[in-house]
Amino acid sequence: MHILFLTQILPYPPDAGPRVKTWHVLRYLAGLGHRITLVSFVRSEEMDHLGALEGVCSQVHTVPIRRSRLTDLGHWLRSRRTGRPFLVERDDSQAMRRLVRSIVEDGTVEVIHADQLTMAQFARVPDLDGPTAAAANNSRPATVFDAHNAVWTILRRMAENAPRLLRPFLIGEARKVEAYEGQVVRSFDRVLAVTEIDRRALLQVSGPDAEDRIAVIPIAVDTQKLRPAGLAAESLDIVTLGTLHYPPNADGIRWFLQEVFPLVRRAVPGATLTIIGKNPPRDFLQAAEQQPQAIRVTGYVTDLDPYMAAAGVVAIPVRAGGGMRVRILEAFARGLPVVTTTVGMEGIEAQPGRDLLTADTAADFAAAVTRFLNDPEFRERTSRQARSLVERRYDWQTALKDLETVYREAINNC
Repeated sequence: MHILFLTQILPYPPDAGPRVKTWHVLRYLAGLGHRITLVSFVRSEEMDHLGALEGVCSQVHTVPIRRSRLTDLGHWLRSRRTGRPFLVERDDSQAMRRLVRSIVEDGTVEVIHADQLTMAQFARVPDLDGPTAAAANNSRPATVFDAHNAVWTILRRMAENAPRLLRPFLIGEARKVEAYEGQVVRSFDRVLAVTEIDRRALLQVSGPDAEDRIAVIPIAVDTQKLRPAGLAAESLDIVTLGTLHYPPNADGIRWFLQEVFPLVRRAVPGATLTIIGKNPPRDFLQAAEQQPQAIRVTGYVTDLDPYMAAAGVVAIPVRAGGGMRVRILEAFARGLPVVTTTVGMEGIEAQPGRDLLTADTAADFAAAVTRFLNDPEFRERTSRQARSLVERRYDWQTALKDLETVYREAINNC
């Protein structure tokens, strides 16, 4: 099977949730013997990673992308004029459209896989109408939309916690995304959701006629690569991590830093906080400068192992999000205890109190973190059970086993 795989970010190295998900999907499809042509937007600093992808994909093509506040303003103004979501306008690219069309023209592509919402615009059949080889043969590639998240739910949740002046913009953007996301689901042959919650959210905006098109395939991790190194029994360090220019990640960690961590310090005076992630906001850096003995902000790190090996607990404070938290699955695989919110645990078949702890208020979250720091036996037992769960349910070689069926159904449906 020849699969044209369209990605918004280069899916290597697998150092953030979207990259982890997509990297394992590519590995799995390549392992089945499929021919994969990868087409991705690329930033200048990512060019060194193309070699790893060329080892998995038959061909790799890239389209350079650059962003700035000025160009984003232009995309936002155009979004107001067209009615399309800002994210879709921002990633629209004639160069990407031309490249996709040139690859499809020879008629060998059987499936176009659009990875994340903004890439769906490049796989839409109307955009590929015309004198292609496929059209001449009265055929077209099947289309698969990999949602990653129900994006409209993220925007709705962000609006709930946003400053009052920002709230109308987020609500308006959520409405645009609802309409656009529903249209995408209705127009693709098959759709992948990572959780049953996301599947229902996509159905809510697309209508019941799309029900048979949406399959749930969870995000997967590599449990052979991510292995427990043994808990640091005396550690009082709380590790939290994420791509920090992504607003939901920054929002949750800011809430933890400002409202939860001071409560933990009152209960456990020696507790420390390590914040890991690319592009930390200024207020995070200022907090570390003001409390250097208690707070450390590392920025992006190429190797998480030393930080995770020294962690006493991993905090994943999610207040707005969708899909699944790869950070939680990777912490489980490393044999580390996790505290998250109800939103953070969505889509993961874990049991609070057995595999992790959940809390939604600052006081309860602090109490959960404190329990892990003060109770090494409970920490060890919980971590062991979480590792067993991720091995059974979320290892990439088993979690993706239904992917082949989805592709076959898409081909039969088109």
